Amino acid sequence: MSPSGAEFIRQIKSQIAEVDPADVHAALNGAGNGSGGVTVVDVRESDEIAQGHLPGAKLVPRGFLESRIETAAPDRSGHVVLYCASGNRSALAAKTLADLGYEHVESMTGGITLWKDRGYKVEVPRKITAEQRERYSRHMLVPEIGAEGQNKLLDSKVLLLGAGGLGSPAALYLAAAGVGTIGIVDDDVVDLSNLQRQVIHTTDRIGTPKVDSAEITMNALNPDVNVVKYETRIDASNIMEIIEGYDVIVDGVDNFPTRYLLNDATVRLKIPVVSASILGFDGQLSVFAPYEGPCYRCLYPVPPPAELAPSCGANGVLGVLPGTMGLLQATEVVKLIVGVGEPLIGRLLLYEALGATFTELKVRRDPECAICSRDPSEIADDEMGVFPDYEAFCAAAG
Repeated sequence: MSPSGAEFIRQIKSQIAEVDPADVHAALNGAGNGSGGVTVVDVRESDEIAQGHLPGAKLVPRGFLESRIETAAPDRSGHVVLYCASGNRSALAAKTLADLGYEHVESMTGGITLWKDRGYKVEVPRKITAEQRERYSRHMLVPEIGAEGQNKLLDSKVLLLGAGGLGSPAALYLAAAGVGTIGIVDDDVVDLSNLQRQVIHTTDRIGTPKVDSAEITMNALNPDVNVVKYETRIDASNIMEIIEGYDVIVDGVDNFPTRYLLNDATVRLKIPVVSASILGFDGQLSVFAPYEGPCYRCLYPVPPPAELAPSCGANGVLGVLPGTMGLLQATEVVKLIVGVGEPLIGRLLLYEALGATFTELKVRRDPECAICSRDPSEIADDEMGVFPDYEAFCAAAG
């Protein structure tokens, strides 16, 4: 005779390890979730998860457990705690993971119901509207993003330096992706020569400030996005005020003094920068994450002579090339915000359009770097964040 459902659950629970919510709470507030301690996985359905979940829990509904668990818990020797509403589904899920080779997996007794009864904290995700659920539906079908990742995008703040060739495609796709706040810094106006590559602008906007033109296009594409405009040029007097509070910065600037200034300010504030540059048929891309990988100064301690680094205005650029590199920048931004994949930290990606080739170079932090080898508080002339004269620095190097 086949066992009843209740008897089957009892049999499963006798074969797996269970853990009390108090122990899970202590682990989350001790070693830290995902930081060498415990990885907590919520195996309930999405409508249940929307009512609240354990802080830092990875969300993998039981029906997708086999196909998605490696994204949430890639280390099969690590400590994994599963929970559901009452502890039954998580027990079944724990047995499944044990069969898949997970060595230290437990089911939380009583599930989130007992967790709440104990008075422990529960995180309630942002409520995604019906319109947003439809707009971002393809994102939410991707296991690595889902509702949790989309909420991170909606809550994020990204700053674009430049609404030109690189900033245009990055702005369009970050707006489409649902990045909640997008800042744009640009003091230029739309010119006829821009339209060959700066696809966020249109012919009827020639003479319009680029920040205004970009805002019109982005809001037409996605009204969810809050566009913050800075019709100015970044310099030492305003950079700290402008960039502070942003999660990621997209570097589309076209001169070395601003790049060095941006690097030093972002290392001081520990803000990652997704940086790209283009010329002719060639592009390069990297992610500078302060104190995780090299900074811009590690790669380029001093700027090259002017004859070795001509501008696009002097030497020209293939119109579609900034589209390619800007979209790669947008991709890296999404990865950083959602926390998936392997961002280009410590790697320099070179793209050569004529041969359609990508080359990846490993780059490392310079232990003697003039900037990132120092404490963040020391990266400026004083506590107010006053930086040196980068125009003079680059002129002297040239």
